[in-house]
Amino acid sequence: MTFHEAALAAREALRDVGISRNTATLDADLLARHAAGWDLATWIARRSETADAAFTERYTALIARRLTREPVAYIRGVQEFWGRDFEVGVGVLIPRPETELLVETANAYLQTRPQSLVVDVGTGSGCIAITLALEHPSATVYAVDISDEAVAIARRNAARLGAHGVSFITGSYLAGAPAAIDLIVSNPPYVAATDRPAIAPEVKDYEPAVALFGGDDGMRDIKALLSAAVTALTPAGTLMLEMGDGQVERVEDEVLSMGAWVIEDIRADLQGIPRVAILRRQHDASL
Repeated sequence: MTFHEAALAAREALRDVGISRNTATLDADLLARHAAGWDLATWIARRSETADAAFTERYTALIARRLTREPVAYIRGVQEFWGRDFEVGVGVLIPRPETELLVETANAYLQTRPQSLVVDVGTGSGCIAITLALEHPSATVYAVDISDEAVAIARRNAARLGAHGVSFITGSYLAGAPAAIDLIVSNPPYVAATDRPAIAPEVKDYEPAVALFGGDDGMRDIKALLSAAVTALTPAGTLMLEMGDGQVERVEDEVLSMGAWVIEDIRADLQGIPRVAILRRQHDASL
């Protein structure tokens, strides 16, 4: 059996457990390259060769894990974000492409305020904080997460990627973070707990619930962060917040009801979904 034939067989097995055709094709090929230790160019050049026993053993084990609907990122142990590979594991949320919009938005802010004090709340793998620190070395970056395991993974990512200036804090929301913050960025838990039955097994059965679910309506952590950020930011400080599909009106209502924020912009992702809220603290806001 060739490498390619092994991948074709794996695709069919993955489809048999309910994985879509396109995803099964991508996953089978990606895990085959992982098992072989090849990049894409090598895979294309050599996939017609006869597979050796060592590859077959490794690949069989990887596909067996994927058949349980374990995410490919956890199987491989890495996920690409902003052109860099970040270590991931069951203790952290897998970085999503839509979160790159939050980084893009923060990048624009930091280009005109390069020496800002930045805090990433709910850092997970550290992908946001580390990316901002690497892209803007003059900024002072803190990363906060309630999970010891997440902070440990984020620290390893920072060390491996050379973001030595990021400071990590284990705590809830802004606990332990410095005062007078210029910019807070966050991808908080915003999935409604009531939506859990409809979520794909890869997400609900493997990714950490604490990083996914924001209470029954998905707003628990967003509300808490809005309250905590008001007194932590500088008088004209900015909060950039990722939110879920269909959540923008509830976020806007909560922001306006507090009377402490100005909505500067709502940015949509590539699918047209309102994804990032840019909020500025009112100069006289206090809670």
